[in-house]
Amino acid sequence: MDEIEIAPEKIELEPREEEREPGELVVGLDIGTTKICCVVGEVFEDAVNIIGVGTAPSIGLKKGVVVNIEATVKSIKQAVAQAEESAGCDLHQVYVGIAGNHIKGFNSPGILAINGREIKESDVEDVIVAARTVKISENQQIIHVLPQEYMVDDHTGIQNPLGMTGVRLVTNVHIVTADMAAVHNLYTCCQKAGLEVSDMVLESIASAHATLRADEMELGVVLIDIGGGTTDLAVFCDGTIRHTCEIGLGGHNLTNDLSVGLRTPLQDAERLKEDFGCAISSLIKPNHVVDVPTVGDREPRKVTQKVLVDILQARTVEILEIVNQDLINCGLKNKINGGVVITGGTALLANLADLAEQIFDLPVRLGYPAQVGGKVDEINTPRCTTGVGLVMYGRQHQEDKRYSDSGMVDRMKGWWRKIM
Repeated sequence: MDEIEIAPEKIELEPREEEREPGELVVGLDIGTTKICCVVGEVFEDAVNIIGVGTAPSIGLKKGVVVNIEATVKSIKQAVAQAEESAGCDLHQVYVGIAGNHIKGFNSPGILAINGREIKESDVEDVIVAARTVKISENQQIIHVLPQEYMVDDHTGIQNPLGMTGVRLVTNVHIVTADMAAVHNLYTCCQKAGLEVSDMVLESIASAHATLRADEMELGVVLIDIGGGTTDLAVFCDGTIRHTCEIGLGGHNLTNDLSVGLRTPLQDAERLKEDFGCAISSLIKPNHVVDVPTVGDREPRKVTQKVLVDILQARTVEILEIVNQDLINCGLKNKINGGVVITGGTALLANLADLAEQIFDLPVRLGYPAQVGGKVDEINTPRCTTGVGLVMYGRQHQEDKRYSDSGMVDRMKGWWRKIM
């Protein structure tokens, strides 16, 4: 009798996921007035994964400017050490955010004769150099030169003029300058903390990388980053930066107002703001009472929550109205069809978006870090927007460097030129 061969049972194996090569590390360091935030990103061609986060109280800054180097260095070291432990690696290079009302932003044109030939990369460089050749205060230095658009003869709204032919090449750029001493002090703090600064980035531009969508920037959008010491403003239209502004008011002013108005220590005022704060006092029940700690050994006082919120609303309205007036003054208010995005730690104040909609008469949303993976739960707050944005800015900056001509990079050294 012939033996019957029984075929072995076919076992279906799950396809193994191809292991990914480690990505490049990019580190963002947000040196703010109330906190230091260090964010570590692992960068791939198609993604950014957050692998480490560290935060520490900021002691040595006032309104975005270093006033105590030793205290700032200590805070930086604390945040970086926490981020290193979280990411499981040592950190050496960082992209650093800068803010403060010493920062100035303005638009500048540049013109270059082409004489009917094809436009080359060197022509684009030269017309940008022409646009940046403007007189600025002796104590200021350029930190950003951001091209907005190009024009070839009568053709406007060109994003990339390479290969086109014309007689004249024109560009408009947005230039951002900062106080030399403020920049130097930030560099000094990072160096003393054992870090090398890869680049210094305006915080509102960094935050825009983390929060704004392409369709918003095309329609016209204003980003308002309300930090502890400053409110940073950036306006985008037709897909590019159009205006920046720094206002020397922020969340710390709200806390200070509570401290003075309620006669309570600053740390207690901050806690009261977080626990009972709101941007619209009419939403608060008039009979709701909270305990307000006092100075010394005195018993806490009973104060209605509405009194507390009245104080917060007054200062919040002031900040938003200053922003609104700036938008009117720069002539861009009627071009903001994509609405308003508010981020930064103060964005967490209850009903802030509702109050902003009343003042701007525009749709308003809160800005959270987006388009990243990894430890998203740790950075899913407006407080981390700038740190995450610095990582995303650094990713783009490094990609730009890879595709840039080496001679162009050499000529750019020392000028801190960045193109979004």
